[in-house]
Amino acid sequence: MTDRSWMLAHGRHLDLGGKAVVMGVLNVTPDSFSDGGQFDTTENALAQARRMVAEGAAIVDVGGESTRPGAQAVTALEEQRRVLPVIEALAAERGCLVSVDTYREETAQLALAAGAHIVNDVWGLQRESGIARLAAATGAGLVIMHTGRGREKLPDVIADQFAFLDRSLEIAGKAGVGRESVVLDPGFGFAKEVDENLDLMARFDELKAFGLPLMAGTSRKRFIGHVTGRDAEHRAAGTAATSVILRLRGAALFRVHDVAINVDALALADAMLARDKPGSS
Repeated sequence: MTDRSWMLAHGRHLDLGGKAVVMGVLNVTPDSFSDGGQFDTTENALAQARRMVAEGAAIVDVGGESTRPGAQAVTALEEQRRVLPVIEALAAERGCLVSVDTYREETAQLALAAGAHIVNDVWGLQRESGIARLAAATGAGLVIMHTGRGREKLPDVIADQFAFLDRSLEIAGKAGVGRESVVLDPGFGFAKEVDENLDLMARFDELKAFGLPLMAGTSRKRFIGHVTGRDAEHRAAGTAATSVILRLRGAALFRVHDVAINVDALALADAMLARDKPGSS
């Protein structure tokens, strides 16, 4: 894995490659698929964020609209009401980097003004492309995610990744976003069947051809439940197993609900990778 600095808003950066980086999921929503309603007050959300940071999360990703299949859409105003107080408070504490999970340019703009460093767009700039211009203007880190929703997918899971993400990267490039600001997320679970997710895991290293850092977002996803037989709230161990597999296949960042178990599992994966480096004893 190539070491590099991920350039972020407000003059910050994050070193990637040498050690796995964990992004904690903070859903300030009433209806997210595995933790809806648990952190939908600012007080509870901040307590959870501090807990995740103490367990080893370098980034907290704050989302105000559920992306689970069938979830009811919320207005931009409601999304902002949920996320902005949490982002502002977290940014003021400076205990972690802060990401906003949104596909709306307006929400992203307000979140960055409130102190967020990263925009995590689950529609890969293909819903509101203005996020790319915003990222270019502010220097924000940008997570560009693949999704199969709302379109005809190619039958080969990796070919579809390249078809979709190449378009997203074209949008980013035309807006002036530097590659040093971009991380790619292959979008596990987003309009992907169980076998597609498993195929994507097995062939994950093919995505290194993009030449950009990769983020894995498998946490508590349905395909893990299919394999393990566990309900969403009992998929932490299964998630940690996928994190190790994907770390060994080239992922640099891991977006998870259960921070501590993934931090420990990834420490073992990093130890094995270190032993594989030339000159290691």
